[in-house]
Amino acid sequence: MKFSFHPEAEGEFEQAADYYEEREEGLGYDFAVEVFSAIELASSYPSAWPLVEDKIRRVLVNRFPFGIIYAQKEGMIFVLAVMHMHREPDYWKHRILED
Repeated sequence: MKFSFHPEAEGEFEQAADYYEEREEGLGYDFAVEVFSAIELASSYPSAWPLVEDKIRRVLVNRFPFGIIYAQKEGMIFVLAVMHMHREPDYWKHRILED
């Protein structure tokens, strides 16, 4: 199953990868690998992950305190947020109305 990012979610992903890369060389790459692995899991088993809103699910990222907030949309995964799990939990909800 294919996937796409909400523009703000793509920015979050890039910002977090840059942050980890600044902390330690190669850590940003490791973060990216784990994010894409989580998205691959969501794509393979889209209904397996817990609902956080009506038709919106979250899959956790290994090794990093992040979750991928996504919806199934027209046969694909639409990533609404690459969310740090220890910060403002509902900040991404306005994106549901935008898609």
